[in-house]
Amino acid sequence: MIDREIKRSLGQMIKGVQVVAAHHDGQTRAYTSHWVSQISFDEPIVMASVSPKHDTYPLMVASGRFTVSLLAADQIREGQYFSYPGRKFKYVAPEFVELDEQNRPIVPNSIAWLFCETFDRIERFDHDLFLATVTEVREGRLGEPPLLYSARHGWRVTGDNAREKGKSVRDELLARVAEAEEAGDVPVESAVEVAGADE
Repeated sequence: MIDREIKRSLGQMIKGVQVVAAHHDGQTRAYTSHWVSQISFDEPIVMASVSPKHDTYPLMVASGRFTVSLLAADQIREGQYFSYPGRKFKYVAPEFVELDEQNRPIVPNSIAWLFCETFDRIERFDHDLFLATVTEVREGRLGEPPLLYSARHGWRVTGDNAREKGKSVRDELLARVAEAEEAGDVPVESAVEVAGADE
């Protein structure tokens, strides 16, 4: 069992909400996640974490592929519905998932959809990690704010910008570096970090 203080701190992390779904042999299952992550800059690689106990898991394994629907802030019903194994809600909301022309399950009206093919599965602890290539994307309501979730703060909507419009924090920091260099006052730690980054 995870330490309570560790759990409380980890629960502060807030992330976008997705529905991960798979279809195989006429059966479709899906689960809500905020653990889908892009893990590469150069390649379109994502990682999805799923419990082997979940009813989506065997379909992901058998089909070798899964879809990721990125939920918009007004899709909390879909997020809540798929946050339990389907049997919890008796599959009473079939309108929350549909199959496209290639029998790939998607949540309608999402921000975007990622179609993924698994190339590796890492079995660890209580969840397996599915590493997959994003082979196709489709844009939905990209202009909508995404739905967010945190174990400590619950469901949230993306808020206002974190910085003032027209003001670049990056430019301010670069100007500060330039001033420090001109004055010959670059901190030793910064010089070491920059040298290490260049190697």
